Amino acid sequence: MGVINFPSPHRAAIRQGASKTMEIILHLGAHRTASTSFQHYLRRNAETLAKSGIGVWGPLRTRDGLLTGVVPASGSLRAPAQQLARATGRVSIALTKAEQTGIAQLVVSDENMLGAPRRNLRHSALYDDAGQRMARFAQAFGRRVTRVVLSIRAQDSYWGSALAFAVARGHRVPRRDDLDRLVTSPRHWRDVIADVACACPGADIHVLPYEVFGGQPERKLQAITGQAKMPRKHARAWLNRAPTIESLRAIVAERGGHSARLGEGEGRWQPFDAAQTAALRESYADDLFWLRAGADGLATLIEETEPGEAGTQPPLGQTTRGHSNDDEERRMA
Repeated sequence: MGVINFPSPHRAAIRQGASKTMEIILHLGAHRTASTSFQHYLRRNAETLAKSGIGVWGPLRTRDGLLTGVVPASGSLRAPAQQLARATGRVSIALTKAEQTGIAQLVVSDENMLGAPRRNLRHSALYDDAGQRMARFAQAFGRRVTRVVLSIRAQDSYWGSALAFAVARGHRVPRRDDLDRLVTSPRHWRDVIADVACACPGADIHVLPYEVFGGQPERKLQAITGQAKMPRKHARAWLNRAPTIESLRAIVAERGGHSARLGEGEGRWQPFDAAQTAALRESYADDLFWLRAGADGLATLIEETEPGEAGTQPPLGQTTRGHSNDDEERRMA
């Protein structure tokens, strides 16, 4: 493992074109990896970050019409190509305005760019349309995206959290066969990463494990931007937590469902049994092994080397630089 070496905004500009000096970074989440807390942190520190040359577009900006049409809207009278063309024009104008303010790095954070948890559950697969979606977003940003950042999480806790939210919002309590389909799904994080890399061939793909960065948004932003010091204000807000099993029991019982199917216990709901949990954790271990082995040259895994102490600014960490061995949902994160 080597030390992280991020390209400077100036070097990124050379790679993208001399007249385009602003680095564009897409933070995709995923859902259930503390992305809402991260966006809260960005929003509350936006003024301070701007003084360091960091601009922020969060969901309040991206979901207010800016990106409408990048993914074709159902029921629209315009053809998908027309919708994308109009969205590309809006994004281009917004990027020009951002550059004129002197922003050196623009962080665009919206987990819905990647897809929707409801679709993941319906298809029993992790973001199976990520490639098509991200190809359209790459086009909307004028092929100027320099870095794409993806957070991943152990599949047992990712699916458990997604299911808890779904049940709280009216989804039926999953049955054994529902859970088995998630456990045996052939699509893993490495497939999502590969799709994103193919859709954004000119961008560096960085992968941040939730288990390392989930509760420390200042360290996540440090890793995303490559800047050494990030503000710590509002860094420990914990938003949009998955409902506890006690809350789910009350919700399911109130609507006349079978709350006993949630199982016993307290605190975080774990819908999977021991064997299912072990299989999902093995899948995650395989994903991490692939990333640490170089990710076939597609992505860089960023991990900490030492746990940071409370009240200190920990080191940026290390990366495994990718190389080949041969060379819709609203606020659900």
